[in-house]
Amino acid sequence: MDRTLIQELLEVVEQAAIASARLTGLGKKDEADAAAVEAMRTRMGSIAMQGRIVIGEGERDEAPMLYIGEEVGSGTGPGVDFAVDPCEGTNLCANAQDGSMAVLAASDRGGLFYAPDFYMKKLAAPPAAKGKVDIRKSATENIAILSECLGLAPSDLTIVVMDRARHKDLIAEIRATGARVKPISDGDVQAAIACGFAGTGTHCLMGIGAAPEGVISAAALRALGGHFQGQLVYDPAVAQTSEWADYTKEGNIARLNEMGITDVDKVYEAEELASGENVVFAGSGITPGLLFKGVVFEPDCTRTSSLIISTLDRSARFTDTVHIKEGAQSIALR
Repeated sequence: MDRTLIQELLEVVEQAAIASARLTGLGKKDEADAAAVEAMRTRMGSIAMQGRIVIGEGERDEAPMLYIGEEVGSGTGPGVDFAVDPCEGTNLCANAQDGSMAVLAASDRGGLFYAPDFYMKKLAAPPAAKGKVDIRKSATENIAILSECLGLAPSDLTIVVMDRARHKDLIAEIRATGARVKPISDGDVQAAIACGFAGTGTHCLMGIGAAPEGVISAAALRALGGHFQGQLVYDPAVAQTSEWADYTKEGNIARLNEMGITDVDKVYEAEELASGENVVFAGSGITPGLLFKGVVFEPDCTRTSSLIISTLDRSARFTDTVHIKEGAQSIALR
């Protein structure tokens, strides 16, 4: 991986964001996802690399787009592994709500944890709290640690939690400490990454979300020097989702064992989930959010708002791009 490839990855997420944004607010979440997938695949295909999807839409016989194991790129050049979510927050995009984005994580071959299509308990926090908060501690303990690390009273802390029935007790415990809770319906990747930056008004992400998105969050927070831990959730009684209505705890453990995961209760650090020597996160806003503006369509141009975080040069680049239309007469500056 090199700086040239990083620039190309920026264009990958920009094109996916633009494709999805054309369907914002139309209630067509599947179509928005499909448009982003096709745009992402097409742009990846023009890059000189031997790319491989390790976290995507599922196995080839389960999903027709950007499936796990799919090869992308020209077939020549460096070997790169990808975790992708072409339209993270499809419901947000479909309903024109804040927080949807096109996102990927990339690493040298073998540098991203193969996250099964399970749920994951997550804890994201700022660099000042790295290695001090711990997912094995209670929310009460972690908020006390955060308060000390950041020099803020608990009442000045904002904790993001997915708005799910399974988090009822967690939310009650957080509020009992005096801290604020910001519930979100979808899109916990952006919320996790926001913990890595001061001034976002987001100090911590707690709770259970999708495991593949946990790997993408870990890649970004590792590059930022922030804190991220993840622990796979395999008990349907804990996940409390209709998708697992016919699953059992024992059956899920057997599935993990078949995937080579024998320590099903292991707590993974960011450096284990994104272990490659070079790790890159790339995201582009579809709708406005904590880190991005959304895609804006002007008569003569299209504007995108994106972020690239890289361990290669220890940088986080916020990029506003003006995509000029052919025959443009008046290009909007902002």
